[in-house]
Amino acid sequence: MSEDRRRDGHGPEGRRRSAVVVGAGLAGLTAATGLAAHGIEVTVLEARDRVGGRTHGIEAAPGSRVDAGAAYLGDKHTELHALIAELGLKTAPTTMLGASRFALGSAAENDARDASADDDCTAAATREGRFPPLDAVALGDLFERLAELTAAVRPEAPWLTPDAERLDTLTAAEWAEQHLAHPDARLFFPLFLGEMCAADPADISVLHLAFYLRSGGGLRYLNAFAGGAQQDRIDGGAHQLCERLAERLGDRVRLGEAVRAVHQDDDAVTVHTGRGAHRADVAVLALPPLLADAIAHEPALPVPRAGERTARGCAVKVHLVYPAPLWRDHGLSGWSVNARGPLLSTVDDSPGSGIGVLTGFVTGAEAHRFGALTPERQRAEALAQAARLFPMLPEPIGFHVTDWLNDPYSQGCYAALLGPGDWTRLGPTLTAPHRRVHWAGTETSTAFFGLMEGAIRSGRRVVAEILDRS
Repeated sequence: MSEDRRRDGHGPEGRRRSAVVVGAGLAGLTAATGLAAHGIEVTVLEARDRVGGRTHGIEAAPGSRVDAGAAYLGDKHTELHALIAELGLKTAPTTMLGASRFALGSAAENDARDASADDDCTAAATREGRFPPLDAVALGDLFERLAELTAAVRPEAPWLTPDAERLDTLTAAEWAEQHLAHPDARLFFPLFLGEMCAADPADISVLHLAFYLRSGGGLRYLNAFAGGAQQDRIDGGAHQLCERLAERLGDRVRLGEAVRAVHQDDDAVTVHTGRGAHRADVAVLALPPLLADAIAHEPALPVPRAGERTARGCAVKVHLVYPAPLWRDHGLSGWSVNARGPLLSTVDDSPGSGIGVLTGFVTGAEAHRFGALTPERQRAEALAQAARLFPMLPEPIGFHVTDWLNDPYSQGCYAALLGPGDWTRLGPTLTAPHRRVHWAGTETSTAFFGLMEGAIRSGRRVVAEILDRS
């Protein structure tokens, strides 16, 4: 009988159970709607004036929104696909037809210029496909070494990986210094790392690098558009996921309530915000680890959520809006890779409604530099670089910067960067509840860590944990 009551949201005495969920991103709202579906009284507290967390849609043109945050998905993202279908949304393929542009500053770049390209395209190398005009043997060696690291890691428990202590002590920058002899491999490695996980090589351990690649489906899958993790986008923007989940909860979602403290006693947990206190049987903290640690916990956490070397994901997204995807008229895909910033890569994110959108990614150390500039200087640098890469384009009709690195309620994007010592010290308690407090968020998922799929899976895990509480 008690088991039946747990499944329908009631406790051992038949009283309806309650939960406070902190964070109205994809993980938090997945948890909240799942708990509510089982009859548990749910309140969601969100510091921002919007739901969505690290999914965020901005209006690039009237009636057209683009993803300023998480955007891409592939066929391995099964929970995400199921949620998209459940919410009545659709996907659209990521457009990657045409040649790529490379400004890598190497001799190989000059040799790779396409003689058939337009005369105004010669400021950077034009090349079919996405493989950069760098030494193929050197890059092959880089990818083979990364594949060996990835294959050795234990994705369900990285801290139990053979030689975990050493791998978690060594930074990716130190590993590159030891193993990458060719200058082209050394040039490309931080660009690749920025694209994959928005990290500076000095910020993450080799264990985290290997885990991140393995968790996301493998090196080849994570890096691919067609058939890979970047194959599709959600038509109309990924922010719709959270908006539709929040609609199911109605006024149970409370915006503008930043959580300051979480206090527990023998009977309940009380979550304190600037507007009041919310008491419940359990709490779900669906927050990045740096934010979770910034909350005052009583009793104190036995193990922190972040370590001394845990860093913010280094990502700034720049959207340049044009009257149409004009680069396609010149046989270009909109994809570029660049050794110098601010735009270390660009991709065609045009929404299919007529306008053209080039999304620029500013990652790693460059994100710190770019984020410290004035808005005027950011615009001037980004537009000057876009003009060098795509000189056939007019000045954009719209320009947007979304700085996740300095966002107070995200503390970085795509996800937190686990630095030296983090996995071996913090990994074993990654999902362990702290009495009545449960943890969600993409950083708590060992499958598809840092991705929307990981966020959803973490929310579903928490629902199962709470339903199983006696």
